[in-house]
Amino acid sequence: MKKLKIGMLLFPELTILDFTGPYDVFIRASCFEVIILGESTLPFRAEGGLMVQPDMAIKDCPQLDIIFVPGGRGINALLTNELVLQFLRKQAIHAKYITSVCTGALVLAAAGLLHGFKATTHWRSLELLRMFGVETVEERVVRDRNRITGGGITAGIDFGLVLTALIGGEEVAKMIQLQLEYDPAPPFRAGSPHTAGTPVLQKTKELTQHILETRKKIIRQLLQDQASPSPVQP
Repeated sequence: MKKLKIGMLLFPELTILDFTGPYDVFIRASCFEVIILGESTLPFRAEGGLMVQPDMAIKDCPQLDIIFVPGGRGINALLTNELVLQFLRKQAIHAKYITSVCTGALVLAAAGLLHGFKATTHWRSLELLRMFGVETVEERVVRDRNRITGGGITAGIDFGLVLTALIGGEEVAKMIQLQLEYDPAPPFRAGSPHTAGTPVLQKTKELTQHILETRKKIIRQLLQDQASPSPVQP
């Protein structure tokens, strides 16, 4: 089987599990060639300070079969980073699948790559995704034609297994799931806004409100700029 090139885009202040969850699935699947991308190959810090270093700069990236964008606090800068957005748009023309986990979906939306598609993201950011006109679905993994999006953070493992089953077959995905001993049994039923309970939900919303409001401002300005006519050149 020909290996599909999957480019995993990294950036400063990404949520590391958004990346490593799918990564640990993909490196065990013989159907993928994993390419770790960044704006450059210089090391940078993920959320919490962990150092990360891409293998390849996006300017040197070959045509990918699969585009993958994780999420994290650092997406604020990506939402208006035209170099990255243009890279995604160009790659998307010939890519077989365009994918994300968590708030990486907001970056795809900012690049115009989720227009007319159903998608998901972290539960706290569903309203932000809707600001781009995207029809949101509150599921762990959402596939709409060749767009595959995962929910928040831990859903990256689910996403990775779904994509692996699609490309390499269900048995391969099941074997990888067993290798990872991915058999979730969380100690609390607090992993969803529907089960966490009102006190935990309210405190979590308060804790993340500043991030939400900051992103709303960025997206509003981005959409306003996109709607404004370009100045006429003399």
